[in-house]
Formats: sequence, C-alpha cells, structure tokens
Amino acid sequence: MSEHRRKPPQPQGGGRAAARRGQSGSSSGRRAAPRGATGSPSDSYGTSSPGSGSYDPGGEERPYGGRAEARRAAQRSSGGRRRAAEPAGRGGRRAVPGGPGRGRGRAADSDRKRIVDYPRAGKYGWRRWVPSWKLVSGLCIGFIGSLVAVAGIGYAMVSVPNIADTAKAQNNVYYWANGTEMVATGGETNRQMVNLAQIPKDMQNAVISQENKTFETDSGIDPKGIARAVFNMARGAETQGGSTITQQYVKNAMLNDQSQTVSRKFKEIFVSVKVGATKTKDEIMEGYLNSAYYGRGAYGIQAAARAYFNKDAVKLNPGECAFLAATLKGATYYDPAGSTSIDTSATPQANSKRALAQMQDTLNKMVEYGHLSATERAKYTKLPETQNPRSNNELSGQIGYLVDLAKAYLINNDIVTADKLQQGGLSIYTTFDKKKVDELEESVKKVQKAKIKPKERPKTDKFVQFGGASVDPATGAIKAIYGGEDATKHFTNNADATGAQVGSTFKPLVLAAAMKWGVRDKDLGPNQAQDERTKVSPKSLYSGKNDLKIKTYDGSIWKNEKGKEWLQENDGQQSYGSPPNYQIDLREAMRESVNSAFVQLGMDVGLDKVKEAAMDAGLKENSLAGTSFPSFSIGISDPSAIRMAGAYATFAASGKQREPFSVTKVTDKDGPVYTHKVVTKQAFESNVADNVTDVLKTVVEDGTGTAAQLTGRDVAGKTGTTDGNKSAWFVGYTPQLATSISMFRMDDDESKKNREFLEMFGTGGEKKIHGASFPAQIWHDYMEQALKGEPAEDFPPPDPIGEIVNDVPTPTPAPTPSEEPSSASPTPSPTPSEPTTSPTPSPTESCFGFQCPPGGDTGGTDTGGTDGGVTPTPTPTESGETGNSRGNGNGGIFG
Repeated sequence: MSEHRRKPPQPQGGGRAAARRGQSGSSSGRRAAPRGATGSPSDSYGTSSPGSGSYDPGGEERPYGGRAEARRAAQRSSGGRRRAAEPAGRGGRRAVPGGPGRGRGRAADSDRKRIVDYPRAGKYGWRRWVPSWKLVSGLCIGFIGSLVAVAGIGYAMVSVPNIADTAKAQNNVYYWANGTEMVATGGETNRQMVNLAQIPKDMQNAVISQENKTFETDSGIDPKGIARAVFNMARGAETQGGSTITQQYVKNAMLNDQSQTVSRKFKEIFVSVKVGATKTKDEIMEGYLNSAYYGRGAYGIQAAARAYFNKDAVKLNPGECAFLAATLKGATYYDPAGSTSIDTSATPQANSKRALAQMQDTLNKMVEYGHLSATERAKYTKLPETQNPRSNNELSGQIGYLVDLAKAYLINNDIVTADKLQQGGLSIYTTFDKKKVDELEESVKKVQKAKIKPKERPKTDKFVQFGGASVDPATGAIKAIYGGEDATKHFTNNADATGAQVGSTFKPLVLAAAMKWGVRDKDLGPNQAQDERTKVSPKSLYSGKNDLKIKTYDGSIWKNEKGKEWLQENDGQQSYGSPPNYQIDLREAMRESVNSAFVQLGMDVGLDKVKEAAMDAGLKENSLAGTSFPSFSIGISDPSAIRMAGAYATFAASGKQREPFSVTKVTDKDGPVYTHKVVTKQAFESNVADNVTDVLKTVVEDGTGTAAQLTGRDVAGKTGTTDGNKSAWFVGYTPQLATSISMFRMDDDESKKNREFLEMFGTGGEKKIHGASFPAQIWHDYMEQALKGEPAEDFPPPDPIGEIVNDVPTPTPAPTPSEEPSSASPTPSPTPSEPTTSPTPSPTESCFGFQCPPGGDTGGTDTGGTDGGVTPTPTPTESGETGNSRGNGNGGIFG
C-alpha cells in the first residue's frame, strides 16, 4: 500500500494521552491490525520505514513483516494468557492500563479457575467440544461411586422377609343383591409350613430342573432377566417375574406389594441380594416351596399335596412332584380340573394336555441333570389322578357357581386381578337375588325328582343336565342362575357356555333382522345398493312346505359345495299352509316353529344381517356358527343361557340392550374399588322389538310354548330343540324378567376326552324331549314364584311395521332332471382342504370376559321337535367345520 495514504508519525511523549492520540491517529488512516501477543497499543500497525519489516511510531521496528504475519502471530499466541503487564515487542513496553490486553488477561484468569474445563479452553473447532480423558475418567468414577452409594443405602434399608407372615390370607366376602352376606371365601386354605426334611428331594429337584438349574451356585439374581423385566415394564409391555428361585421366593414373601413397577422391581433386587447373602440355599428352597401358589387356594407344598392328592407332601412321588412343579407356571392353565371361569381356553382337556407336557419335560430335565434315573422316570408317563378341586363346603349347591361367575366377571373385565382376589380382603356385592336363585334351583329339582330316573333308565336318563339364567331387562343384572347339581361335584357352570345349540330359540333374531333391515329386493340383481330393501311385516307370507327348496336372494336355488339343492325339512316332515304354495304368515310360522319359512326368510334378509342382529341383541360373535349354510337361521349356534336371557331381555326392554353383569360394586379397607354403571344402547327401534314381542306372545298363547303361560301376566317366549334331540330350550320373558332354561345330556366326567352330547329320545319317559316339555315346565314353575308379589305389567302395544312381502303367490320350483336334490337331511362333506373337527365338547364355564374362544361339540344341528327344531344337516361353518363339530364353550362368561 502506498506511503501517501499513511499519516506522518506522531511525536513521542505525552504519556497515556499521547499513546491514545497515536493510536487514534493510526486508526484514522489505515485500518488497525489485530492486536499483538501482548495486547499493547504499540502492537497496532503504524507506518513502515523503507527497507524494514515494520516501523514503530516510537522509532522501534516491529518484528512482523506485515499485517498477515501479525495476524498469524496473534493466532499463535496464548489468547491472553500472559499478564496484561507483560512487556510487548522488543522494546519491553507494558500494555497500556485499561487497554484490550487487560480484558484478555481477566478472561484467562476465569479459564484457569473453572472446575470443569468444558468446553475446553485453548481449543478451536470440534476439538473444543471433545472432553478430555481426565473429564471422562472423573465422570465415570463419580457415576460408579454414586451407584455404589445408592446400592449400599438400598441394601441397608431393606430387610429379609419372613415367609410365615404371608400365611395370613384374608377372605373375600360376597354379598347378595340385598346386601346380606352370601359367603366368605378366598382365604379358606391357609399355608401350612413344613420343614425341608418333609419336602421330597424330588420336589426340590423338579423346581430346580425346570425353573433355575443354577440355583445351587448363582448369587440369587439373574441380571439378564431383571433387565428384560425392567425394560418391558418401562415400555408398558407384559411384565415378567423374577427368573431365579431366590427372586421368586422374595416375590412370594412380598405379598403386601405385588405391583408391577420399576421401583418395586429394584426393591425386589435388593431384597434378593440380601437374602442370597444371609440365607442358605436350603433355607431359600424351603421358603420358596412353602410360599408358592399351586392353585386351588393352596399356598405351599403341603397345602398343594392335600388339595390335589389328599396326602402329605413327604409322600409325593416323582411324577406328582413334576406335576406340582408344572402348576407353578400358572395353575389356571395347568390344573386338570380346568379354570374356564378365568379363561375359556383353560378347559379340563386343554389343561390336562398342557400339564402332561410340562410334567414330562420336567422329568426329562431331571434325568438330564442327574436328579432322576431313567428307570425311575419311565414309571411316570401319565398325569397322576387328582381329587375334587373344591374343598370348601360353603361353595356347595349354587354358591360355587355364583362365586365363580362374579370372580370371572371381575378378572375378565380388568376390574380386579387374579392375584388381588387371591390375597383377599375384598367385599364383593353381586346382583344375585337369593330368593330367585333358590326358586330356580327348586324348580329344576322338582322336574329332576319327578321325571329323571338315572337308576331306573340309565340308558336314557343318565347324564341329564340343566342350565338356566334370569336377567333384569331394565339393567342387565343377572338375578339368578342354575349352574348344575352341585358346584363341588359338577364343575362346569351350565348357565354359561356349554356348547349346547339353541335351536329354534334363534328364530326371533331372524325376524328382528327382517324388520330392522328388510329383505333384499330380488329383482335388482346381486349389485343392489344396501338401502334397496323392503322391511317386513309379521303378515308377510312364506312357504311352510316340508323339504322346501331354499332360494338365494336373486331367486336361484341354493346348492351346497357338491352342487346339491338344499331341501329344508320341518319337524315331523310336516308342511304348513295350503298347497300348492303352502304360504303362511310369519306369525303362524313362529307360533308353529316352521323351519322352512325362517330358513328362507334368513336367506332373503342375508345371513350376515341375521348375524349382526344377533350380536346387536347381545350374543357374542365367537358363540355364533358360520353363515355359509342356510341353517344358520334356525339355531346351530351355541350361546350360553345367560346370553340368551340377555338377548331376549333386549326385546323385553323395547330394543334397549344392556350387557349382563354380576357385580354391582367392590370395596376394600381403603374404600370403593369398583362401581358398575349401566350402559344402554338402542339395538333395535322400539317398534321392531315390540313387534317381535307381539309375535312371541302368540307362541305362548296358542303355539308351542303354552306350557309357559303365567297367571294374569303377559308372556313372550320361544321353544327350541336340536338335531338328534341332544338339547332343548325355552327362553321367555315378561316386562320385568327374562329367563332361559336349557336341557341336554353329556357325560359328567370332565376328565374324559371326546365327550359328546347324547340323544334324549326316551329321557324322562318321554318319546322325545322338546323345548315345550321339561324346559318350559321349569321356566313356568320358576317364574310363577320369582314374580310372586310383583305387579303384573303388560307389553307395550306395537305399531304396524313394514310391508307384506310375498303377498302375490309364487310358483313352487320343481326339481330339474339334471340336478340331484339332496335328501331331507343333506349332509355336506367337507372337501379335503376343509378338515372337520372331532365332535368332542370341551365344556367351558363362565369366561365372563365376554370374549371367549371357540372349541368342542355344539351338540349337533337341530332337527326340530314339536317346536320346529333345526334341520338335521351338519352345517359347515365358515371355516369349513360341520355344525355338529363346532367348538363348545364359545361364549363363556355369558358366552
């Protein structure tokens, strides 16, 4: 840069003022260079003398050759770490007090005083943010030290639990609907402590082999298992228990705190560590086996040995020990007696299969780990025989069924956990009316005593069973049930899912669907819109002809998978109506329970809509058969007695549907735990429901249900009988109460496999059992007493509904020569890709969660009875299974 742009040198002297003037003069010309290493004003760029590197205004040459070199020197400097008073340049000049160097010096002092050098001083770019090894080491040491301190405090604060303190189980108290006590149960089997010497070595080895093979050498905790459990709890997934015997021992001993939380898990870890350090392995094993829950209310090995085998623990053999070790995985799914009140998949058959597999696996591991010889192991290839699972005589009669129903309702609706129920201390207020329960039981016993003679007629009267339920239409409250002869002898609750098909009691739901949605207009083709329907009137006309050819909605003849036409049979091969068309109105068809009319009506409405109507009324989808075959409309499904009473209660309440329930409230020592709230939905318009009721009144007044007439009361109802005469029903209602009664035959030994529904021809001295016989008689006797003292109420009169369908007679189609008609009892055979199931019922009792899986025999399809019944055709479900091979127990807990 040319010299003429620089100002002439300023005279020396003048002290600080002169220095400031010199600096000011310099800045007025050429732009000041960056400060030098010393931060002194004399490091500012001034004029340069010819031939020199840099010219200082004071007459001294600068050591820098130019601005760029000065900048580099500044960057190499320590950033102000030298004191502000350090001499600058070769002249040894001090920084001017108050100048820039003074501020940099203060910043350097601040950097040196920081406890944590982060971000790092003297570093630039990304290096400034990389922590030093000293910092990392310090943090790690501090973190580890903190953990040790926390662990030490936690270890010091927890104490080793005393297993004996947990043996004080509390009862749950169940109350009738009027608030009086029904029964106190749940804590009747307290733990009985035994010494390790009284516990077979085989039992100890069984749990070690199956649960914790490193028990003898481990520290008492499983870090991997703990990490997995904590992770699952933190993300809200399914929780898991401790994975070592020591941890399980601690968990059992901490019954006062069974919450699945991270804090509780850490507490359990500290206790486990302390237990492992202060107790011997023998003490831990003894405590574990004395505190574990084996099912059937049995806490501890001695109580379990008595509950399952009625013997002392010391007398258990290796097979029994292996079996009891299996129950520790969850007695609900391994007790051979079944636990369908908790889960309908826990049937006696399924549980026995699981228990046997687990038992065999345990025995194999005992051999593998050297705890049992192969010769001894070979003796135990079958499940050991177990005794009656009910030991509390207070649960005899109907009480056990009522308690099971209430417990299952709480568990399956996530109101109270099974663990909480086992701990006890709850007051459970039920909907059950003691007077009605007693009267229903008495009505069944009256018929049994007078008509059922198993000793005189063992081939026809043995294994006869009844079920029943009453539901309040106004609330959905279950007022009474009949579950069987005695809850301590017959373990399946017959009021809940049994697998017995409902037969013609399903027909009112077909009529409701026809009134709600209407029949599809046949002249519009298969692509008609959903709203192109005609709602039907009870005056609509349908053919009552026996062996009627069933049509699809477009008028074509329905055929099975083999191309055979479906010929719908009526009970007794009887035709109704006048030839040639045999037309009758739907009121008469319901009154006489004419199969052909309702099968065709169901096809016209659409079986999907029939199914939807059934679910709207309160039946559960998993209790309904598939809709692939026309006979769906005449009752090949197997809802429970509770659900059928609930569905008819929907009609009694003018279309308002309310879920059946058995518990009104639950309290504990701290106050309310649960209070039921009635939820109402309008399943059908009131006029639809009232018209269905009006038609069902005809059945009782002048049809198949006359045996159910009550003195001075309006009654509506329907009879039902099924294929092979294997089940019979009557379901009816007044405005105040809806009740269903079922009757069937089945071997009462629930441990047997391939149990089947048995025919009832000749049962009770009758040629054939119909819904109009014993079920209607029981219904009548019970309802007369149950409603005694209550004012008689009338059903609301219905308004006219729908249009008269088929008022113009249509010709009856004749078989075509090229088509081979099916017999009156067409039996479609599944194709190779559609395997049929074995007709083996797996009775399931109250799953009460209202979501229960299918399984077992439905009792066959309905041939009818004097009430019409159902076609004898085994009807394939949508999965390809035939109707009489469907699973049983599809609805549990009100199935």
